[in-house]
Amino acid sequence: MDIRSGNILVVDDTKENVRILVEALGDAGYKVRPALSGKLALKAAQREKPDLILLDIIMPEMDGYQVCEALKADKDLKDVPVIFISALGDVADKVKGLSGGGVDYISKPFQTEEVLARVNTHLTLRNLRKELEDKNIRLQETNRELQGALDEIKTLRGILPICANCKKIRDDQGYWNQIEAYISDHSEAEFSHGICPECAKKLYPEFYKGD
Repeated sequence: MDIRSGNILVVDDTKENVRILVEALGDAGYKVRPALSGKLALKAAQREKPDLILLDIIMPEMDGYQVCEALKADKDLKDVPVIFISALGDVADKVKGLSGGGVDYISKPFQTEEVLARVNTHLTLRNLRKELEDKNIRLQETNRELQGALDEIKTLRGILPICANCKKIRDDQGYWNQIEAYISDHSEAEFSHGICPECAKKLYPEFYKGD
């Protein structure tokens, strides 16, 4: 995903702050959605999962800390990075925000250049994490395929029940199969049929009378 096409949710009960952030992020190429309360923010996030949330702290009914807690409790939204953006500038407030699940903290009054830089950084980190997770999933799938192939090889290398007379092999379901059919089902081997000299003499003795 191109980070400039990221879907950002801006949450603040002050309309002017929302307007400034929406315009700045929109001009930078991001898709931006505003929410003027914590409850509206949760509904918007559940309706369409954002790639990042800019979250004010001091809001009526439901403050930013509570919104972040609700996001982290939602299995579908817990991995969305949250950047707090607040007039609360004390170290204790920043620590509370970061320990509550936020990835960053911007103090008000904010500079749009700083906001854009922080947004860019955390969307880049999120994309890198997603790529790593996708690679791990593909690696696990490859490992499962390899394990399946190894299991088949082990089956062929193990002790196989084979008829002493007709040379058929009994499979795991108890059915007797021609040896070439069994090997074809358990490997990538292919067969070309012929007759060895010893069998040819037994089958066609008239051609070997002088031998």
